[in-house]
Amino acid sequence: MKILMIAPEPFFEPRGTPFSEYFRIRSLSRLGHEIDLVTYPIGEDKDIKGLKIYRCLKPPFVKSVKTGPSAAKIFLDLFLFFKAAGRLFRKKYDLIHTHEEANIMGALFSRMTGTPHLYDMHSSLVQQMENFKFTKSKFITSIFRKTEKISLNNARSVIVICKALYDYASTITGNKKLTIIENFIDETPEKLDRSKLKKIKKEVNAEGKKIITYAGTLETYQGIPLLLDCMDILDDKFKLVLIGGKPAQVQNIVAEVKERGLEDKVILLGTKAPEDIPYFLNISDILVSPRILGTNIPLKVYSYLKSGVPLVATNLYTHTQSITHDIAILRNPEAEDFADGIRVAASAKGKTISENAVKFCNKNYSLKKYDELVGEALSKVEAK
Repeated sequence: MKILMIAPEPFFEPRGTPFSEYFRIRSLSRLGHEIDLVTYPIGEDKDIKGLKIYRCLKPPFVKSVKTGPSAAKIFLDLFLFFKAAGRLFRKKYDLIHTHEEANIMGALFSRMTGTPHLYDMHSSLVQQMENFKFTKSKFITSIFRKTEKISLNNARSVIVICKALYDYASTITGNKKLTIIENFIDETPEKLDRSKLKKIKKEVNAEGKKIITYAGTLETYQGIPLLLDCMDILDDKFKLVLIGGKPAQVQNIVAEVKERGLEDKVILLGTKAPEDIPYFLNISDILVSPRILGTNIPLKVYSYLKSGVPLVATNLYTHTQSITHDIAILRNPEAEDFADGIRVAASAKGKTISENAVKFCNKNYSLKKYDELVGEALSKVEAK
């Protein structure tokens, strides 16, 4: 198939939805399809067989794009629309594959050209408005609710990334068109560079403490304040390593760490290259996913589970829809309980749970399984 993919994100940047788009493209390439990707004028090019990247114009005042809804995205999406329309006038496609808010573009282009539409639903746009406190306007929220409904009903096939989205989407459109594809593919190398691993371990943990690692964005809904509260409680044998975040976010947390007197117990490393993350996971004793808001399962969780390092996560539906107490330590999003979960992870029980997690991942999360699910979503487009 010749596929026009529309991705309203910086591609590629090492964060949730761009990672998911990258995995989809890699799978489509392995399945023999050609992908013309229309995306933002920000991000790193990726050399993938069958992929061509077309970037929309960049407004001079836009330097970066933060996670979630923003004013910058409104302007970029306007330019993205015209760039995608231009591709449709130049070339005949077999499929329009849209991500996130590009869904409404896909619905419109599908009606204009008769080209089938596949909607890749990474989140509910209505829920995003609430989680990121983008607007209090009921009118704007209602518009997004209606466009989401139109897009779900227009699409011949819909990919959802978790059970929560499946349950939500099935209240709007037929569940036969829905395919759950969890974002369980990662780029972990088979063998780590031992000298590099040793160097990172020395830089991060010269004191030989128990390393607690969080890698991801530093948005409020991720629960970073919960981790800092835990460090107030845990003794000095534990050290928290935070990876990721925009420079301003990192600076704000550094200031809070100093205010709390946690400089010896918390270190912020900023953003790291995706290929370096496995090294930081490897030197960790405990991994944490403290998310407190939302229903989508964090992308990082799958890499955490595969790593062989015990995971402590909040006992909320964002996690429990996919993971159980057998493969992770699930605790309430309260400092005392979550800190106790970290202590358990550092014990023999944590080792047993991490071993269970690796076995679970080897059985359920494989490259072959991922490609089969992408193929299943495509077959639903062709079946109509």
